[in-house]
Amino acid sequence: MIRLLYRLLTDGPLLPVPEFDADQAVLDRSLARARRDVRRGDWTAARAVIDEAGDDWELRGRRIGSLSGLAAGDRGWLDSWLAAAPEDPIAVQMLAATLSDQAGRARGSATADKTSPQQAHGFHTLSAAAAEACHRAMELAGPADPNPWSERLGTMFTGVGPEEFDEIFDEGRRRDPFHFDLHSYAVTWRCEKWFGSHESMFTTAREVAAAAPAGASVVLLPLFAHYEYALSGFTWGADNTDKALAESRRWFRGPEVQQEIDSLIAKWRAGTPHPATAQMLRQWVALFYSLAGRRKETRAVFEELGPYVIPHHAWGYLYGGGEYGYLRSWFWASGLKHRSRR
Repeated sequence: MIRLLYRLLTDGPLLPVPEFDADQAVLDRSLARARRDVRRGDWTAARAVIDEAGDDWELRGRRIGSLSGLAAGDRGWLDSWLAAAPEDPIAVQMLAATLSDQAGRARGSATADKTSPQQAHGFHTLSAAAAEACHRAMELAGPADPNPWSERLGTMFTGVGPEEFDEIFDEGRRRDPFHFDLHSYAVTWRCEKWFGSHESMFTTAREVAAAAPAGASVVLLPLFAHYEYALSGFTWGADNTDKALAESRRWFRGPEVQQEIDSLIAKWRAGTPHPATAQMLRQWVALFYSLAGRRKETRAVFEELGPYVIPHHAWGYLYGGGEYGYLRSWFWASGLKHRSRR
């Protein structure tokens, strides 16, 4: 029925209708199998798939992050793993990531003035527990593994001094100078809404993007910095969401922003995008093209993304909801005659 309705309303061929299915959206099939087995209580599947990543730290970190999301909802299999192998460095990293995930869920995504004391308390308590697990993971980690240091940065949003933050960040960079999650946490921590400024946020993002080789995931971090800028500058506290969205679009349609982001996308595509983060980064690019009013490019990226996605939270920054923002842009890019206002 949806395909028939679409054909009645559009002029062009039908794009795959997006479905928000977390398991189907996992292109890493080894990880998808491990997620299935973990749900059945088999913690050895989690250990095996993480160990399989070897010293591909970005892949390793992404697999830990995906599986920790399952553990945050049901820790039974992780607790069994820790009971069987309490000194296993992978298990301790998984615990740290799980506690960090639970801290984020406890706080929620609202602004500080709309976060209850109970939510803030849960966030601080779980972040402290995650930090403790991170320190243990650092003690057990191999000499080149940056992931415990990356995860530790993610626990520092309860408030620490810049010297302590820089110490962790510098050690993580020594181990992997272009580690995506490490730098992503740094960009966020140094943004104006947390503990930095627009200037420090953009500097962190642009420095690593300029130094990184073509295809590296960190090449697109300045694009994420622009989303953070638009979030704090145009949407937070805005009474008129349409006006906030219009202001965001004007920002992304500015010639300097267009030139910078186009050059970053070209550099990212000139190499081999890392499969662990490529789908998420394609969503960043689709959001940029959509806000910039570039329908052809937006549609091409949606075609790359395919029918199964997990909408990134950046969509919610500017549209008020991740799934809503994704679908609204998808309909526009698909060429509906009944178009939403751009």
